[in-house]
Amino acid sequence: MDRSLALLALLGWLATAAGCDGPAPQPPAAGAGPPATEAGTPPPARRTAGFREITFDDIKLEMEKGAPFTRELLPERVTALAGTPVRIRGYILPSFQQTGLTQFVLVRDNQECCFGPGAALHDCVVVRMRPGKTAAFSIRPVAVAGTFAIDELRGPDGSHLAIYALDGDEVK
Repeated sequence: MDRSLALLALLGWLATAAGCDGPAPQPPAAGAGPPATEAGTPPPARRTAGFREITFDDIKLEMEKGAPFTRELLPERVTALAGTPVRIRGYILPSFQQTGLTQFVLVRDNQECCFGPGAALHDCVVVRMRPGKTAAFSIRPVAVAGTFAIDELRGPDGSHLAIYALDGDEVK
């Protein structure tokens, strides 16, 4: 799937998903350690096979819902992850393609709750699999390993659709 199809999938997800009032649940992560500290420092490194284990809580931003994104909102604990090999658990956003995915959106939640128009920017990561690597859609949570990047993806109106990306090495 190319960048434009991923953008359409993300737009469709943002436009049609049903929301709810509570906080988004985090998929369980095997061996997950404590979240980032209140001071904004990175959490202690948790490594598996050369990848630092992170969660969506580790890349969460302190911003009002619906507020415009600016790079100044990125805390040190998030910018420090740029270029780092990481593994993060979440759900593959469904698309028309089921196998051979070269690009997809990884989301915090499986859309049963807590997503809808205005979902938080920090609750999705655009995954671009490295050349020769692919993924298959699953309704279960997956662990995606790759290199973390801050890569702003904007919609046709200039608003931010995603701010995080991952150059994917594997999906399990």
